[in-house]
Amino acid sequence: MLINELSKRTGITAHTIRFYEKSGLIKGKRKEEIKSNKYFHYDEETVEKLELIRDAKSIGFTISEIGQLLEAWYSNKFSIEKKLAILDEKIISIDEKIKQLKDMKKLVSDFKKSVETDAC
Repeated sequence: MLINELSKRTGITAHTIRFYEKSGLIKGKRKEEIKSNKYFHYDEETVEKLELIRDAKSIGFTISEIGQLLEAWYSNKFSIEKKLAILDEKIISIDEKIKQLKDMKKLVSDFKKSVETDAC
């Protein structure tokens, strides 16, 4: 399929798909038998990868982390333990962000109380 169909199937814009391709997350292929254009063609695995990328981005994975995730799932180089370790690292990172946000919320709440009591 061409990029426009891929975009329709995944709900991801062609511009974003090209960005993922330049980032090395996905790879289109040119059909050898077609010499009249240089269009990239994509397969069902690319659809799966884009869905994984979309889901990973929605839960806060960076492009670099998504690259690791795709390599772990599609290269068969990583053991189940390594795959779990990658996910555990992300859980730890999320926990740290939650703590930081709670700390920020407390500071803002304290500042708000100071404003309400005209202490600042």
